[in-house]
Amino acid sequence: MHLTGWDQSRYNPRFCEKCKTFEHPSGAEVVLTMLFADVRGSTALAESMSTREFSQLMNRFYKIATHVLIQSDTMVDRLLGDEAIGLFLPGFAGPEHPRRAVEAAQEMLRLTGHNDSKGPWLPVGIGVHTGPAFVGVVGSEESTADFTALGDNVNITARLASQAGTGEILISDSTYTAAGIDLGNLEHRQVELKGNSESTGVRVIYISRE
Repeated sequence: MHLTGWDQSRYNPRFCEKCKTFEHPSGAEVVLTMLFADVRGSTALAESMSTREFSQLMNRFYKIATHVLIQSDTMVDRLLGDEAIGLFLPGFAGPEHPRRAVEAAQEMLRLTGHNDSKGPWLPVGIGVHTGPAFVGVVGSEESTADFTALGDNVNITARLASQAGTGEILISDSTYTAAGIDLGNLEHRQVELKGNSESTGVRVIYISRE
């Protein structure tokens, strides 16, 4: 396939490069589900170990996060600092993208040890939100261009992740409703997000320890 110009996408090797749909700066408004996984207390962690040890720890996190997102047919938006970001697009993850995002978040916490009786090997909190965003390639044809999502709903997801405690998944009410799954009697919160005039309703999932 490489010889015919259909290389693997760098956003998910399960798709071809041309399946990005947008090869030049352009895009469209799409309703999608976004997942932000955030390492809690990464600054303190970095201060408590050598640079090499911290880089190895973060690489282990990136590897697990990427594996989970790829298996969920997600476009891996970026691995940046102490975050992993996945875009669950209906054209790739299917119409059940909200449910798949919730399941991916749960799996990510399990693989980082949040259900281990000894505690996680890395403290992670996750935010999941569904809504419209601009999705496409941004930048310049002459220089750097990248595939990403932009808009208020992207910001909401990032802020949910920043408020999620260790071992918590904050799922917005819009995602929970769209997912159509029964997760039992989940805690419901109204959270205040920076830059938003109204509070956002979320359901909270905890990964219980064995």
